[in-house]
Amino acid sequence: MSAPKGKYAWTATVGEKGQIVIPKQARELFGIKPGDTLVLFGDEERGIAIPPKSAFNELFGVAFNGKDVDNE
Repeated sequence: MSAPKGKYAWTATVGEKGQIVIPKQARELFGIKPGDTLVLFGDEERGIAIPPKSAFNELFGVAFNGKDVDNE
């Protein structure tokens, strides 16, 4: 079974200190670099989500400017 276009799945192992390593392909795909800060959202029923950085442009634009920052 193949994944739909643009959809991915990876696994990560949690170390003794609670740290995970994000797979290289995922880091490259989403432009995650050493020192980057990531935001994790948790839902007890649905799990943990780590949205891509691009999702924050729209969120912050709406929250602070009342519009999407990409459409200024």
